[in-house]
Amino acid sequence: MRANLITLLDDFRQHAQEIAVVRYHGNRRIVSRYGEIARLAGRVAALLQQRGIQQGDRVLLWAENSAEWIAAFYGCMLRGVLVVPLDAYGTPEFAARVCDDVRPALVLGDTLLLRQLHSNWPRLAFQDWQSHLPAEELAAIPGITTETPLQILFTSGTTGDPKGIVHTHGNVLASFTPIEDGARSYMKYERIFHPLRFLHTLPLSHVFGQMMGLWVPPIFAAEVHFENRLAAPRIIELIRRERISVLAAVPRVLALLKTQLEISLPNLDQRLELPATKSPLVSWWRFRDIHALFGLKFWALISGGGALPPALEQFWNTVGLVLVQGYGMTETTALITLNHPFHVAKGSIGKPLPGRELKLGPDGELLVRGPMVSNATWVGGAMQPRTDEWLSTGYLAEREATGDLRFLGRKSEVIVTAAGVNLYPEDLEAALEQQPGVRACAVVPVQTAGGQEPCAVIAFRGTQQQASAAIEAANARLAEYQHILRWSLWPEPDLPRTSTGKVRRKAVAQWLARQQGNGANGNANHSAANATGADWLITLIAQITAEQPQSADDTARLTEDLHLDSLGRVQLAAAIEERVGTSPAHVEFDEMHTLGDLRHWLNASPTEDSVPAQATTPQPIAESQSAGMQPTAATPATATPPAPLSKKYFYPRWPWLPPVQWLRIAFQELIMRPLVSILAAPTISRPQSMASTQPMLLIANHISTFDAPLVYQALPFKIRSRIAVAMSGEMLDDYLHFRNAERTTVKAPFFLPGPIIYTLLTALFNVFPLPQLRDFQRSFAHAGEALDRGYNVLVFPEGTRSADGTLARFRAGIGLLVKESNAPVLPIATLGLGELKTRQRGWFRSGTLQVRVGEPIVFDPGDSEAAITACLHQAIENLML
Repeated sequence: MRANLITLLDDFRQHAQEIAVVRYHGNRRIVSRYGEIARLAGRVAALLQQRGIQQGDRVLLWAENSAEWIAAFYGCMLRGVLVVPLDAYGTPEFAARVCDDVRPALVLGDTLLLRQLHSNWPRLAFQDWQSHLPAEELAAIPGITTETPLQILFTSGTTGDPKGIVHTHGNVLASFTPIEDGARSYMKYERIFHPLRFLHTLPLSHVFGQMMGLWVPPIFAAEVHFENRLAAPRIIELIRRERISVLAAVPRVLALLKTQLEISLPNLDQRLELPATKSPLVSWWRFRDIHALFGLKFWALISGGGALPPALEQFWNTVGLVLVQGYGMTETTALITLNHPFHVAKGSIGKPLPGRELKLGPDGELLVRGPMVSNATWVGGAMQPRTDEWLSTGYLAEREATGDLRFLGRKSEVIVTAAGVNLYPEDLEAALEQQPGVRACAVVPVQTAGGQEPCAVIAFRGTQQQASAAIEAANARLAEYQHILRWSLWPEPDLPRTSTGKVRRKAVAQWLARQQGNGANGNANHSAANATGADWLITLIAQITAEQPQSADDTARLTEDLHLDSLGRVQLAAAIEERVGTSPAHVEFDEMHTLGDLRHWLNASPTEDSVPAQATTPQPIAESQSAGMQPTAATPATATPPAPLSKKYFYPRWPWLPPVQWLRIAFQELIMRPLVSILAAPTISRPQSMASTQPMLLIANHISTFDAPLVYQALPFKIRSRIAVAMSGEMLDDYLHFRNAERTTVKAPFFLPGPIIYTLLTALFNVFPLPQLRDFQRSFAHAGEALDRGYNVLVFPEGTRSADGTLARFRAGIGLLVKESNAPVLPIATLGLGELKTRQRGWFRSGTLQVRVGEPIVFDPGDSEAAITACLHQAIENLML
């Protein structure tokens, strides 16, 4: 066993140039290497010393998963400081109660989270590190052993006094060392597939999340990709694009992926019913389309944080992917048992790991002891030692002849019926979850005249009659004494969950009790107002539009009545995706015109069409078609729909190839800029220092096709040599598909075919499409990728050319782009072109052309999209004065 966990930093330094963390934030892909994190950890340790924070003091860590999170954790380890990680999705009230309990010497984390702490504890946001962290690094203090306390993990809910579990270095090493030892025999194979890439979807404040994000990756010098948007289509696309090897997730995520595959591959059910095969090659070939969806490098799923339903386990094993699951809890520092990756005992949670002693109590409760069990808790502002020799886990289990353990359920959740029969909710839920249309379910007790009885609460996609059929089908799989006689439909797409995907049974039971109190019986589809006090879908739309809709029935039109513009539709799709785990395709969403259409898609069974074949509501009002970022205005009701667009825009990366980049620089420096100087001779005004340590978004007013060359003329070489220009997606698409055979926008005395114009624009100006009506979220993603590659992105936020040089209103999309990109914004104004256009004067050295460059603007993470848009408009307006 290692002397302590700090020795892992030696592995970090050994693999200094390997990618350690890839974080997806907004439209950005942020990469950090092992060496960078090790150096950052040393600087955090120096900061703690600088602030007089000593061994045994507490530092609260409240942030989303990131390289900074890991560096902060390791930095505290170097100083012997206890880390107190908090769930990034926890409430400010709970965070404040924890602070009052542990009295932290410092609070580290994300800006927006730290602002929610209504206390005077000293704090430092990750976003402010560059100006606060010392330049020098600090080594570990002496005397850190396996007995040294490492962290305090709070597992209490939102009520009662917080109770923290104290882990030592030895507790974690007891879980980590068996995995490290077992991996050695496979390292020779790892070299073939290096680097291993883990897609990590759990919070680092969770013990399973820490095992897969902090401790295991350094063994393999693996890449950890942090993703917190748990939508099945995005996860599948991410696994394929990033060539992920292993997905670490809770069972709910695996269930979402299974549902997405069933929707995407209509004949999957028939193939799953074919006779099982023991040949991995036959299994792989039978489900080769699934492997193609995920990519050929993807081979394993690691499930933790909850019990995995047997049907879900069987599905992933059948399709030819390795499924590993284990069992553990915060008190046992993650793992007690683990399934061997290549010798999986189906339906079990595996055998005990070395060093663990397990036994079953008289009532079947699992008891455990060993070096991984926490020996102290933090209660009432002090550390309290645990006195019991055996830890009562609160879980019921049974041991099989092979020695593997089978999970039965939580002891406190067993339902004892009036007949004295013990029912395990997990058994009933497992039968329900296999039925089509069941998104989620929870079996909770209800009080009847005879005593307690189980009631199933299900989030269902389909009609009440289809839900009733699903209950009957589930009962056919259950013993007679287990039959579900009471059930109710949850009014939202999913049941309430914790950040690790577990259903919040207490919240479900409270809702069900309110239904009984209101006189509602089971087997009824109660309205959403009964659950949340308001229609959840209307509430969601109101949050996006920032106004309360006047009409809320199913005939309400999304655009005209509910005021959802193009940008709002994108935001609504993202919000639904977050709640449901999937979202309608772009084409489907474009065909949804009313609230009823949207509800139909949300409630339709998986076998139905997502959108009715023929709308029974009025046709939508077409949106205005001004170029660029168009999220708002509607045309009159009699307007004809916009012309059909290509189903897919092309976002080229070939202009980023070095030869094309060299050609572009040569054209700009040897041809374009000299011509602009000779013909236009614009007056340039810009700050003396234009140094920027990171790529920027460049915004400018839009007057003519010559705006971009003038902008290039005003910028220093370091910036202008790496620019990507957002151009009207519809115009580029027309060029590419030869839909503008005449001379169209530029009145040139010669004719060039559209594809040639498209190629020249793409090569010489590095343009990419920014559509006005659809798919601009994909355009934002491409802009983020360009920023990640070091390109400055030029955008014209007005979305249309000004006829006389007057500044038009900015489209709201620019605020969202800036917020997602998290990059400085450089405002640029061109003056004089409008005057030349209106007076029809030649602009050969007219002396009226000016380009003014402002100071870069850095926005606060808490700024709204509307506030960003207004600020940028004002910045350009000020430059034009």
